[in-house]
Amino acid sequence: MEHPGAGRPVTAAPGGEGLPLRGEALRTDARPDDAQPTMERTMQMGLVGLGKMGGNMRERLRQAGHTVVGFDTDPGLSDAANLTAMVEQIDSTPRVVWIMVPDTVVDTVIDELAGVLGKGDVIIDGGNSRWIHDGPRAERLANQGIEYLDCGVSGGVWGITQGYALMVGGDESTVAKVQPIFDSLKPAGEFGFVHAGEHGAGHFAKMVHNGIEYAIMQAYAEGWELLEAAGHVRSVRETFNSWREGSVIKSWLLDLAVNALNEDEHLDRLKGYAEDSGEGRWTVEAALDLAVPVPNISNALFARFASRQDEAPAMKMIAAMRNQFGGHTVRDVDAAPEHVESAPGEEPAHPSEQ
Repeated sequence: MEHPGAGRPVTAAPGGEGLPLRGEALRTDARPDDAQPTMERTMQMGLVGLGKMGGNMRERLRQAGHTVVGFDTDPGLSDAANLTAMVEQIDSTPRVVWIMVPDTVVDTVIDELAGVLGKGDVIIDGGNSRWIHDGPRAERLANQGIEYLDCGVSGGVWGITQGYALMVGGDESTVAKVQPIFDSLKPAGEFGFVHAGEHGAGHFAKMVHNGIEYAIMQAYAEGWELLEAAGHVRSVRETFNSWREGSVIKSWLLDLAVNALNEDEHLDRLKGYAEDSGEGRWTVEAALDLAVPVPNISNALFARFASRQDEAPAMKMIAAMRNQFGGHTVRDVDAAPEHVESAPGEEPAHPSEQ
């Protein structure tokens, strides 16, 4: 059976070579400095979906000593012809399969894997799946003795060198089974991993993470537009650059905004149009269900919708930052409409704003 591929892996963020981020210059052509070379236990596993995130995760795991058999609908990326052949190459127990595919096909992939996995094996859904589906998936798999974890993953195309932030939902005993995988994917040090709670907690935490991200990006974008409009501010780019140290608003997103401005100082090449990955919508819907006010996240989401009706200058910065951290495609001012890659609310590859 065919599953949608997620595009080719990206080993460096667009235009990001040499820019100091997170306090140091990135090395995108070498082994991740913070991956753990010596582990108490290395594992064999399958990985389904080898796009921008999955392909780089496979590489990081291999560099940490794990054996990873990957499957993608692009034969040039795959290590196996199909899911059954992938599982057959995993000869240790428990057999672990991590899936990185769009939410719309997760159940299809899980059902096919359930036909070839057995009692005690583990499926980890690491994509941007909707958290309400995790409990039913876990229950369905448990009836066959297969264990399930949901894992929100953040890190985008930089995760291969910087590590990924991981938010996991599921049973503690299952987490312990696959902890070496999480340890290798996360950044070195104390932070970057949490067992957030029961099934669904990992994807819920990642959903809220992305909602917060929407609001932060919107604040940077509006500030950028205001500075650009002020004729007496001689260099908006250098103003943003100055905030990267000593400022209370310094962040990795700010670093990436500067990276975008270094490539296109006034973002003249971009259209003021920004997509959404879906998680902002889910965050607002969850807030409505729980009667929790989230005006900043809501406004950031609606601003993206507005950009599709009447181009907004601030959305140039939103589009630029999304391209920097996730490799999301941007709309060029000279591009013909028929060449645009996706409709509003859709993502052409992996629907993750990781």
